[in-house]
Amino acid sequence: MRTTKIEWTDRTWNPVTGCTKFSAGCAHCYAETMANRLRAMGIKKYANGFLPTLHEDSLYEPIKWKKPHTIFVCSMADLFHEKVTFDFIDRVMATIRQTPHHRYQILTKRAERMAEYFSQTDIPKNVWLGVTVESSSVKHRIELLRPLQATVRFLSCEPLLEDIGEVNLTDIDWIIVGGESGVKARPMKPEWVRSILQQANQQGVAFFFKQWGTWGSDGVKRNKKANGKTFDGKIIQMMPHFKECINLE
Repeated sequence: MRTTKIEWTDRTWNPVTGCTKFSAGCAHCYAETMANRLRAMGIKKYANGFLPTLHEDSLYEPIKWKKPHTIFVCSMADLFHEKVTFDFIDRVMATIRQTPHHRYQILTKRAERMAEYFSQTDIPKNVWLGVTVESSSVKHRIELLRPLQATVRFLSCEPLLEDIGEVNLTDIDWIIVGGESGVKARPMKPEWVRSILQQANQQGVAFFFKQWGTWGSDGVKRNKKANGKTFDGKIIQMMPHFKECINLE
């Protein structure tokens, strides 16, 4: 069982590790840095570094977790990477269906492949599906997410790299916004965040501000902990409304 510092979840599960860069948000991938660090430490699971790797021995981990958890699936990968076969994703979904006491959050940049997969199979009731929308050029991912019949549909605007403009949030339940961290982090401007917050409020969507990252609201580069997670002087970390998934399967 792996705990996590990610504020919007309480466990991570990585039946897949590793990825390849796909869009602008991937440039300074935290998971790549971490995977290479773990390989250097001799951690067996990361012997391949950040090369996409399937871990059959990790497929059944959540079955052992008797207490209900909110689980971020593939925090160190993208479950819908082209190197992950649909047969393997079927096995991931089988574990999810066997554990209806957990909630599973699946986030991808590969919205096309996610839509293709779920055109062939039902979405488990205890799955939340999300897409990353770090810039205006990838807002089309929302259109691929919107029709999917997940209990919760969410957007992750992290790292938020620009003003993404007007967003149609119909059938979207939750938006996470955050800045980039690390030595090469790109700054996030308050007005970009405020635009999303205002649209979320107007359209009745839960808004979760995760952090500023390496660049503060004042445009100064410093430790991300010092920059904090308040926006306009408040912590805004709403969770989506959803029906309890326990025993729905």
